[in-house]
Amino acid sequence: MKCVTVRYFASIREALDCGSERVATTAPTLAALRDELIARGGAHAQALARGNAVRMALDQAMSDESALLADGAEVAFFPPVTGG
Repeated sequence: MKCVTVRYFASIREALDCGSERVATTAPTLAALRDELIARGGAHAQALARGNAVRMALDQAMSDESALLADGAEVAFFPPVTGG
């Protein structure tokens, strides 16, 4: 079991009414962590659903879902940014 800090930004933060939380997880990757959060149901399931475009960062570096999680890592979830 490892403990990671999960940060939520923009519309995901608004949907969850939460900016960050500490999560105890057995997830080996970002994909598995996202699935664990989706499994909570409710707002997490809706905001992080597989059909939604969600970007992820691991320790402040953009990462794909295969990135490996370590104890104490910081994970961020946010929607894609659009330019104007």
